[in-house]
Amino acid sequence: MEPTEEQAAILQGVAMTGDNIQVRSFAGTGKTTMLRMIDSVLPPGPVIYLAFSRDVVKEMEEGQKNGTGFRTTTTPRTLNSLGHRVWAKTVSSITLDTKKTSTLFRECLEDRPKDYQTEAWDVYSEVSTAVGMAKALGYIPEGKFTHVRPLCDQDTLVSRLDEQPSDLVLELLDDVLTLSIKAAYKGFIDYNDQVYMPAVFGGTFPQYPTVLIDEEQDLNPVNHRMLDKLAKGRLIGCGDPFQSIYGFRGAVQSGMEKLKEKFSMTEYDLSVSFRCPRAIVENARWRVPHYKWIKEGGLVSQLPRLDGSDIPEYAAVICRNNAPLFRLAFDLISHGRSVSVAGSDIGPKLIATLKRLGDDDLPRSSVLTEIDLWLESKLRKGSITANDMAEAMRVFAGYGETLGQAISYAEYLFEQQGAIKLLTGHKSKGLEFDTVYFLDPQLIKNDTEQELNLRYVIQTRAKDKLYEINSADIIWSD
Repeated sequence: MEPTEEQAAILQGVAMTGDNIQVRSFAGTGKTTMLRMIDSVLPPGPVIYLAFSRDVVKEMEEGQKNGTGFRTTTTPRTLNSLGHRVWAKTVSSITLDTKKTSTLFRECLEDRPKDYQTEAWDVYSEVSTAVGMAKALGYIPEGKFTHVRPLCDQDTLVSRLDEQPSDLVLELLDDVLTLSIKAAYKGFIDYNDQVYMPAVFGGTFPQYPTVLIDEEQDLNPVNHRMLDKLAKGRLIGCGDPFQSIYGFRGAVQSGMEKLKEKFSMTEYDLSVSFRCPRAIVENARWRVPHYKWIKEGGLVSQLPRLDGSDIPEYAAVICRNNAPLFRLAFDLISHGRSVSVAGSDIGPKLIATLKRLGDDDLPRSSVLTEIDLWLESKLRKGSITANDMAEAMRVFAGYGETLGQAISYAEYLFEQQGAIKLLTGHKSKGLEFDTVYFLDPQLIKNDTEQELNLRYVIQTRAKDKLYEINSADIIWSD
């Protein structure tokens, strides 16, 4: 297709200079198409394209097969698969185990007193989360593996966790992480190790004249270290600084700006949205003032009231928090609608938390009391996410006469694969829908860059209609 003025400027910069280049591609502006176009004008020679999503890489590989994607000299890889290959060449053999942390946690407790083990298992979820964040940030237990330089200290790690860890959690974190590193040297790894070990502990990275990196704004410190080792030639990155919403996963704050400075990247903008029509683009200009559209029309409306029965099939309902989505999902089901709730992260964690509240026959009143006590303990530790989790558990407790029934309702909801999609703003990134309902927009407080970005992400998922509606204003007519 004929390049737009912005695309043509980027292609000229790629083809006519040897500059490192950064493309700020705003919501719906054709980032994937731009990367393919960039690849087509690069000088002959091997190129590596790096992305987070395996689905994106598969799409690129399929395009290569049918002649609509990258050149055959370009290698698409996920960051994890690249790291896996590097570490596999560093150690003798590789075994990937997604349950590695729990296995090592049990090993840590084998010779400990019974009381210690009981107390430790009560904080297992916190330890597991801390281990994951430690690997994303490049933390190494102090005094261990002194031949390797960590990317952050313990104070920095603690500041990125959802809640203030106890001394026991920090002790177990260091014990489990130390065992994990030793096991990784023997080839026993999990997904986090695929990037953590080669980036922090070493390995020989392949050398490509050009590195293409997708979703720059989502890179964590370990990913940045991987680029340091990999990008010895030309680096071309693409991302949207206003879609940086994964700080809770360890993403570097202002990561694109930091990469631009480190690699002296020349900056270009893709500001014309092919997804969002005029009304939706104009509604998002509070965040991206020079955002543009190619399609006229569209609709943005703040609804004073909504009959839930009028939500069309295949619409998306997007909310800052989970609990309002769960309530609406049950309302939709009770009125004969089919739903799908995105809960691959929250679902297992929520169900596991419910199971720890007591026996299956615990009555509803006692379940609600236990949820309150759980929330109180989390808030004392400064948890940011506990209120939503507690409110979500209350939703299921409200449907079940006992704890066992509440758990069954939760399991049932997360198994649904229906037409109306209900998902959080964080889950919606990268997706698009004809019609979007932005549920309870007041839950986004606009007090941090991450929250402002999250509002922008939700507002730019719609290809045609965007409605804002409060849960309290949804009615049901039978």
